[in-house]
Amino acid sequence: MSAEQRLKVVLCWHMHQPQYRDLVSGRYHLSWTYLHGIKDYVDMAAHLEAVPSARAVVNFAPLLLEQLADYARQVDGFLRNSVSIRDPLLAALAQPALPEDIEERRLLVKACLQANAVRVIERFPAYQRLTSVAEIFLRDAAFASYVADQFLVDLLVWYHLAWLGETVRRSDLRVRRLMEKGAQYTVHERRELLEIIGGLLADVVPRYARLATRGQIELSTTPYAHPIVPLLLDLRCAREAMPEAPMPLLERYPGGEERARWHIERGFAIFEQHFGFRPGGCWPSEGAVSDQTVRLFSKLGCQWLATGESVLRHSLANLGHAPHELKAAWMYHPYRLDGSSVACFFRDDTLSDLIGFSYATWHADDAVANFVEQLERIADTCGKHPDRLVPIILDGENAWEHYPENGYYFLRALYQRLAEHPRIELTTFSDYLRSYGPKPLGALVAGSWVYGTLSTWIGDADKNRGWDMLGDAKRAFDANAPSLAPARRAHAEEQLAVCEGSDWFWWFGDYNPQATVSDFEWLYRQHLTNLYQLLGIEPPEYLAHVFTRGGGAPALGGTMRPGGAA
Repeated sequence: MSAEQRLKVVLCWHMHQPQYRDLVSGRYHLSWTYLHGIKDYVDMAAHLEAVPSARAVVNFAPLLLEQLADYARQVDGFLRNSVSIRDPLLAALAQPALPEDIEERRLLVKACLQANAVRVIERFPAYQRLTSVAEIFLRDAAFASYVADQFLVDLLVWYHLAWLGETVRRSDLRVRRLMEKGAQYTVHERRELLEIIGGLLADVVPRYARLATRGQIELSTTPYAHPIVPLLLDLRCAREAMPEAPMPLLERYPGGEERARWHIERGFAIFEQHFGFRPGGCWPSEGAVSDQTVRLFSKLGCQWLATGESVLRHSLANLGHAPHELKAAWMYHPYRLDGSSVACFFRDDTLSDLIGFSYATWHADDAVANFVEQLERIADTCGKHPDRLVPIILDGENAWEHYPENGYYFLRALYQRLAEHPRIELTTFSDYLRSYGPKPLGALVAGSWVYGTLSTWIGDADKNRGWDMLGDAKRAFDANAPSLAPARRAHAEEQLAVCEGSDWFWWFGDYNPQATVSDFEWLYRQHLTNLYQLLGIEPPEYLAHVFTRGGGAPALGGTMRPGGAA
C-alpha cells in the first residue's frame, strides 16, 4: 500500500511539570521534575531510539526545560565544586551527612514512599522491606530516634534506583551492580548514583534534539508557565461550554491579552534557547482554546495547534452540524478557524485515553493488538480519503508508573507494530500539513481536552477564589512594577507568570486527594506571597490561610496527576 493510501497517525506526547522551585530562595519544594527526568523523559527517548522507523511529536513545556537544565547544573556543581543542591530529597542523597532533626528525617522517609505500591515498591524486595520499616517509623514518633543513618541511606538509594528509567536499569552496569548489592550503601556508591542521575538529566534535551535533527520526531511547545490562555483573554468564555457555571468576582483578568501574548512569545523563546530553532506548533496548555486564543496564536506565527475531541464536537453542534457517530466523517482532519492561518488538530479521546488510563492493566501484547485493531477499523472507513489523520495526544510521563516495567514492553511493541504496519503511517503534524490543508470552521466553543470545557480550572468555589486572588496580585503588579529596577521587575514578571499557571487551579477542589491539594494550594499561596514581596509591598493577610476545602499543611511529595493529556 502506498504512503498516500495508509492511515496517517500522530503520537503526540506532552511533557510538562509546573514550577516547583521557589523563585526567591531557589529551593525546590517538590521533586517531581528530576524524578520524571530520570525515568520517563529518558525512557521515552530510548524507545524512539530503539525503533528508528517510528515517528512522534514531543511537546516540551518551557518551565520543564528550565527546571531540567537547573537540576543538571545543580548536580554538576555539587560533583565539581561541592555547591549545595537546592532540592532537599536530592541533597539528602548527595550529602554524606544526613539531617539529625527528627522532623526532617520524617519528611525524607515520607518522600521515599512516593512510588506506585504494586508496580514499583513490590517489584523490588529490598525496597519493599525498607518501606515496611519506614511505615513503622512514620506511625510511631518514639521509634524514630532509634533509626540508624544506614536505614535512611539505603532507603534514599533504593528510592532513586526505583525511579530510574527501565531502559537505564537494563543497560547501565553501574545501576545493576547497585541493585544487586541491595543494602549497606556507602558514600562512594551514593555519589556514583548521583553521577548517573546527573548524566541522565544533562542528556535529556540533547537526546530529543538528536531525534528531531534526524527527522524522527517533531518538537513543539506550550505557553511559558502553562496558563489557560482562553481564561487570560476572557474569563467568561468558560460559559460557552457550561452556561450556568458560577464565575469569580473578577470579571476579567487585568491585561489578559498582553499576558497571554507574553507567555506565548516567552515560551517560543525558551524553546529556541534549548533546541536552537523555533517550533512550528503548540499544544496550548491543557489543549485549552477559544476563538481569541487561536487568532492570537495565528498572529504570533504558530502553524498548528492541538486540542480535545469534545471541543470540536461542541463547536460543530453549536454551528448546527451535529457530529456523526462515525468520527471519520468529521474529526480525522484539521480545521482552520475563519480569520486565522492556524491548523487545529483534535485529539481522539477514546484512543488517547486507552493508553493513558486503560491499557496499564492489560498484557502489553494484548493492549497493542487491541490498539492496532482499532486503528485498522478506522483505516477501513477512511480508505478513500488519504487526508485522514488520527491524533493521539496524551501526557508523556505520568501514565507509565501504572504499567509493568514503566511501560517498557507496551511502548516498545507499540512503536514496532505501528512502524511496520502496512496500512498505517506514523507522521507528525507539520509533515502532514506539507501535503494536506485544513478544512474551514466558522467558530470554536471555548474548551480543553478535559470534557471539552474549562471546568477543571474555573467554575468551582475554590478555583474561583484562586482567580480572585490572582486578580488582586495582578492589579498590585500593574500598580507597582513600573517603579522597580529593570532586573527586579523582570524577576517579578517571571513570578507573576508562575502564578498564572494552570496547575494550581487543576488541584483546587474537594474531589482531589487531600495531600496533593495541600501541596499545590500551599505552593500557590507561596508563589503569590513571593510576588508581593518582589513588588516591595506587604502580602494580603489571606495568603497566610488555607482557602481550599482540601487544603492543609504541605508535605514533601504528593501524588501524581492522572495519566492522559495534561
